[in-house]
Amino acid sequence: MRGPGEFSRVNRLADFEAREASAAAAGAAVKRAYVQRMFSDIAPRYDLLNRVLSLGIDRYWRRVALARLGWERDAAGTFLDLCAGTLDVARVLTARKAFRGRVIGADFAEPMLRAGKSKLAGRPIAPVVADALALPVPDGSLSGAIVSFGIRNVADLDACLREVHRALRPGARFVILEFSTPRVPLVRAVYHAYFHHVLPRIGGLVSGHRTAYTYLPDSVKNFPETTVLAARMQAAGYVDVSWRALTFGIAAVHVGEKQQTNNR
Repeated sequence: MRGPGEFSRVNRLADFEAREASAAAAGAAVKRAYVQRMFSDIAPRYDLLNRVLSLGIDRYWRRVALARLGWERDAAGTFLDLCAGTLDVARVLTARKAFRGRVIGADFAEPMLRAGKSKLAGRPIAPVVADALALPVPDGSLSGAIVSFGIRNVADLDACLREVHRALRPGARFVILEFSTPRVPLVRAVYHAYFHHVLPRIGGLVSGHRTAYTYLPDSVKNFPETTVLAARMQAAGYVDVSWRALTFGIAAVHVGEKQQTNNR
């Protein structure tokens, strides 16, 4: 049986972890270390939680995002699955019948990539432990890039946008799939009730991580809304930037291209 001192210590630890998660979600200096540690901790049950907490709709969202990548224009090219996690996007892309290229699955939490190793199965996927702010690829080497529910976790959004832009070939696309906040009041109320009360309880129970699924809604709240993200993509050099709301605005997919060079 725990004594009063033990309960006090546990409560202090929980309070500290909650404050750390809140600071990380707001983009504080602790964000990189917290996010890396958090995803390393929840990696073994990450796929299960994705299916359960999204009611399976996350698969549809990823298909919509991949459809915007335009990989068919260079089916033998090299593509980036950024913040790749357990390699869901890389697996789906390489399963396309006409795809003949390869996918670099980059994530700075190595346990996440390890948790997705069963999805490799001889596919042309290269898992790489790498930070989204310092990609280990040459300038202009990628035929396209996609990030699925990961860009809100980077320590510096604008630096990440510029780094991906550097690595893209002229005319290549960067697709961002991320959570957003619904604009319809009734949908937003239901969304907030689930996101801030139900999801953290289920996520914490299944993952065993006390703050991971408290960080999630807080990080979405602190992430730029759709029009602001589009403007920041344009500021980073992307052209033809567009976005589309998905499932009543619960998620959104943004697309931008690296401008074609003038060969005159």
